[in-house]
Amino acid sequence: MHGLNPAQRAAVLHTEGPLLVLAGAGSGKTRVIVEKIAHLVQSGRYPAHRIAAITFTNKAAREMRERVGKRLRSDTASALTVCTFHALGLKLLQIEHARLGLRRGFSVFDADDTSAQLKDLLSAGSKPDAVEAMKQLISRAKNAGLSPEQAAQAARSPREREAADLYARYQQRLAAFNAVDFDDLIRLPLHLLETDPEVCAGWRARIGYLLVDECQDSNDAQYRLLKALAGPAGQFTCVGDDDQSIYAWRGANPDNLLAMAQDYPTLRVIKLEQNYRCSKRVLRIANALIAHNPHIHLKQLWSEAEEGERIRVWECRDAEHEAERVASEIQYLARAQTPDSPRWGEFCILFRGNHQSRPLEKALQQRRIPYHLSGGTAFLDRGEVKDALAWLRLLANPDDDAAFLRAVTSPNRGVGAGTLAKLGELATARHLSLARAAASTTVLQQLPTRSAHALHGFVTLVESLRAAAQTLPPSALVRQLNERSGLLAALRAACKDEAQFQARRRNLDELADWFDGPKTSGPGDLAAALALLTHADRGEPGNQVRLMSLHAAKGLEFDHVFIVGVEDGNLPHEASLEEGRLEEERRLLYVGITRARKRLWLSYSRQAQRWGERVALRPSRFLDELPDADLHHDGADPEAEAAQRAERRRASFADIQALLAD
Repeated sequence: MHGLNPAQRAAVLHTEGPLLVLAGAGSGKTRVIVEKIAHLVQSGRYPAHRIAAITFTNKAAREMRERVGKRLRSDTASALTVCTFHALGLKLLQIEHARLGLRRGFSVFDADDTSAQLKDLLSAGSKPDAVEAMKQLISRAKNAGLSPEQAAQAARSPREREAADLYARYQQRLAAFNAVDFDDLIRLPLHLLETDPEVCAGWRARIGYLLVDECQDSNDAQYRLLKALAGPAGQFTCVGDDDQSIYAWRGANPDNLLAMAQDYPTLRVIKLEQNYRCSKRVLRIANALIAHNPHIHLKQLWSEAEEGERIRVWECRDAEHEAERVASEIQYLARAQTPDSPRWGEFCILFRGNHQSRPLEKALQQRRIPYHLSGGTAFLDRGEVKDALAWLRLLANPDDDAAFLRAVTSPNRGVGAGTLAKLGELATARHLSLARAAASTTVLQQLPTRSAHALHGFVTLVESLRAAAQTLPPSALVRQLNERSGLLAALRAACKDEAQFQARRRNLDELADWFDGPKTSGPGDLAAALALLTHADRGEPGNQVRLMSLHAAKGLEFDHVFIVGVEDGNLPHEASLEEGRLEEERRLLYVGITRARKRLWLSYSRQAQRWGERVALRPSRFLDELPDADLHHDGADPEAEAAQRAERRRASFADIQALLAD
């Protein structure tokens, strides 16, 4: 524990009873969790196999495993459970599946699978927005830990009653497919633990101590799962920050921190208030801003870092002018011929909504500044990758109808929608999955000859690949599947040139590479690995300016941060203004501010183009909550600013000359 400050040390040493660690931004919370795991093991308090550390993303879990691996022997570290809430739920379901009426090798539906099933269950002609609205209501009910029956009882409007009815029919279909969806990975384990004392006691014995990272992001079902596993003794450490709770829109409930104190009267609260990231000025404006929110537990971040430069506040004509100023400033600072000139990767541009990236991208492109935009088409959302995943899911689970429907049409093998609809009717009448119905000679005899022949060939290929899955390593299976399924041939035919084909082929090769490491064999283990692949598993970009939303920036830090669009109606968002929900918007700006290690810029526009007209904008009301002594507004020092503009123009002209020379 060398180098821990007193509060961090106290959090590590507290091992009896419930503990809440309120960890401010940049206060070293991950180190506290890692050191506490090491202390629990090395002190002999708990063996590694009885310790579970829960995170909210696979990326966070992977980083924590790596750091713990440097503190413990490899065999000890490998015995730990370090995973997401959903991975823990999947593990519980795989062990207890029979108690919930699931068969071994059940499928986990992704968002597209869920949407397809709900669209099919809704009335014909339902618009995508209506399907998405029903999907969100069902997800909200599941995240609250509600069964279909409980959701029906809680419904207060015709729309909610319609969603509850759809929820019940959707669950019946999932049961028929031997499948669960992502929300069920929390809801079903929770239901089992809360209704079966024997199972609950067994899992409390299995997990002796729980550590939960980012606990302010937990939804109601996740918090209840924590309570069910921890039991009345409350042998847990929860680490979080109520000031960084910015995910209410997806079910997170920061009031869980208040409920924790009520549910566990002996709860000890330790505050981590020393910040190791930001300059004193950045912390002062962050503290001043967040002080306008009500708090369950007050805390005040402080730092031993240098004072730092004043925070620049820019007033711009419009979004285009704002983007030009940001790009010009980045270019000037990065190309200054000084020993401490920042690299491109040390800059980050943050915005409230992804639509704000367009003028920024244009301005960066014009200056040949390399950048990476977070939130583009995710790897696992690419068509060829989703096609291969559907095949893999079908190999793992012959009853996965959603996977069957995508695989049988990827690539096209002459099986049309009409044939599939008829196959579905025959399968339902015989209580079979689509894949098992397609393997039935009796069923195929009732279909058009050409379609029946195509289905027979498809089933034969799937059975051959399923047999290969019993002996091949998963990575080799994926590569063989890509060839034998026809996915690669179809991809080549669909691409307009060789370069495009090779780029998309690399996606399939990379998917195979993902399975090189895990010690898995057989389609069942492969399905488990597939269920937990997330977009966060992608590697970090290299030396590029980062562009991302404020929501996406949580957990990251950069030397130089620009927050653009700091206007009323944008930050805080218009919907929040109308509904009086300013607290989360204020927390969102707080998160953005505390990403900055050295320098910070806040900018806003005077006007914007809306519906073909120029409309006036006003600076965000949040700017009025910042201490003026730590800000440098445009016009505060006209002489110095004029000299700075002249210097920027000279640098920009030199860059244009270099561009023309190229």
